[in-house]
Amino acid sequence: MTTAQPTDTAHQYWNAEWQQADAGSPWAKAEPWVTDHAGTLPPGSRILDLGAGIGRHALAFAAMGHQVTALDAAEASVAAVKASAVAQGAALDIRLAAMTDLPFDSASFDHVLAWNVIYHGDESVVRRTLAEVHRVLRPGGTFMATMLSNRRLAVERAKAPGHEISRHTWVFEGPGDKVHPHHFCNAADLVALLHGFEPFTLYDRPHDKPGSWHWHFLAERLA
Repeated sequence: MTTAQPTDTAHQYWNAEWQQADAGSPWAKAEPWVTDHAGTLPPGSRILDLGAGIGRHALAFAAMGHQVTALDAAEASVAAVKASAVAQGAALDIRLAAMTDLPFDSASFDHVLAWNVIYHGDESVVRRTLAEVHRVLRPGGTFMATMLSNRRLAVERAKAPGHEISRHTWVFEGPGDKVHPHHFCNAADLVALLHGFEPFTLYDRPHDKPGSWHWHFLAERLA
């Protein structure tokens, strides 16, 4: 009997990236849409930064006066966020854990952010992660995240050989984190994945350079 190999392994690549990242890294600058929404939340809102990287959004949320938890599966991420929190005097709850098994009680958060995170794995990983986000978010709480668009798939296939390992999940040869499984989706697939959430905003755009198509969405957890 063969044992299925885990597909949520991209944190292994990002662990090395976070060891090298510094204040000049593109991962050090908070996304305006992310902070704009956080600015509309009541002061002291409980926010989970899921896949916190080096802490760009968690630190920004804390500076706004929110109660912030930063979580990542990469040890270097946790170390970097801790160092920055100490340097800035920011009060953060910092956790090392997998996105598919969040170490929090149900309805623990008013807002969850998962920026460039939950598509790192196959469909089962995505579904388990979304179920966990739904569980830890209070009814009426908001969820902001990105997902890889199907439009991005053609761009990746033009750059490097790749193959589909399961439904909508691909791996590619060469440098970068896409040697690890990544999940791509169209609008209908994404809306279906967001069962239990009511989307407010859903749009597809190049993320940071031409061809870097990502879905960007903001949704509310239904009761």
